[in-house]
Amino acid sequence: MAEPNRRTLDALQDESRERRRSQRVQLIIPVIVRGKARGAEFEENASTISVNANGCLLGLRRPVQRGQEVYLVNPQTVEELPCRVIYVGPREKGKSEVGLEFVEASPLFWRIAFPPADWDPKERKLPPGSSVTPKAS
Repeated sequence: MAEPNRRTLDALQDESRERRRSQRVQLIIPVIVRGKARGAEFEENASTISVNANGCLLGLRRPVQRGQEVYLVNPQTVEELPCRVIYVGPREKGKSEVGLEFVEASPLFWRIAFPPADWDPKERKLPPGSSVTPKAS
């Protein structure tokens, strides 16, 4: 029998979605990350995994630390913004997933239109010929 205080994964995901300040969109965008590590400046070409108005998640070879300041460059626009490392995942295949947060929210940095806050990814339009089996309630 389930414990009354035990939360389900769905409930935790819903809470996380409510805390998020902007919609996250899975999108691969080439970027350049600049910063300092152990006193030496570095620059690395990378690609985002997901983006939002407040930053991104990307794969990075260069080891960084939570709280470290780096600069993110959008090569399409040459715009450069200061960011803070807010998440560093485990290293796999020589890279870590790194969460970057813009020092100030910048929804225009990515040059995309973000979905509204109440958007449900399950309701997205699918290409013709695709089908989704609805969940039984």
